[in-house]
Amino acid sequence: MGNYALQDLNLAGVRWELSETPTKQGAKKAPVQENLLPNKTDAKPIIVPPSAPITLDTVNAMVARPNDIDSLLRMIGEFNHPLRASATNVVMPNIAKNPNGLLIITDLPSGDDDLSGKILSGMAGELTDKMLSAIGMSRDNVSIVPLLFWRTPGGRSPNRDEIDLSMPFVNKIIEMIQPKIVITFGTLSTSEITKSNLNDVHGNEIVSEHGYTIVPMYHPNYLILKPSAKKDVWDALQNIQKLLKNP
Repeated sequence: MGNYALQDLNLAGVRWELSETPTKQGAKKAPVQENLLPNKTDAKPIIVPPSAPITLDTVNAMVARPNDIDSLLRMIGEFNHPLRASATNVVMPNIAKNPNGLLIITDLPSGDDDLSGKILSGMAGELTDKMLSAIGMSRDNVSIVPLLFWRTPGGRSPNRDEIDLSMPFVNKIIEMIQPKIVITFGTLSTSEITKSNLNDVHGNEIVSEHGYTIVPMYHPNYLILKPSAKKDVWDALQNIQKLLKNP
């Protein structure tokens, strides 16, 4: 059994007891020198305990260390989140090279995102790029951060612990980028960031306690399924464009 398989079993809580290898009944034992025999009173099984679960306090302490965005991104790439074992890739944030003050926080990585390691890829990504282009923007000046950096198995809804272990990284990115406007794409990101229902606050301007404005919007996947909602999104995007131009 390889080291990775042993590690997986260990993480799953399986305890391995390593003791003297039993011999087959009736088999002849090779002669050994008396002075090489171990003291039987000291021959105790070696027990490898399961890895301790990652706590929120541990994550908060980790996130407090990086002083620059590159260090934080490396930490995200190496972080052993519980979802990492089932994900194909870590879905890294898109950090704008020439930021214009706009940050998008989107819902969970899709299957396309999981395969590419790129947030908002596939059809949703194409629509996102068209939406940004329509107001003179692109991923070069707009940062995009997923609420979770690992796809859940089968795309299921994440549980509370899975979200909580990811949010310190999201909040640290917001703190480092210091955006003027934050768009929340989708129901989950809107709920986590604004504590509101997306249908109640879509397109509204919500001023956060940190001073930036939050504008909740439908996720591009929703617009693919319901094209009639594109008008509401277009109105919200035009308003965001005006907000960014204002000093």
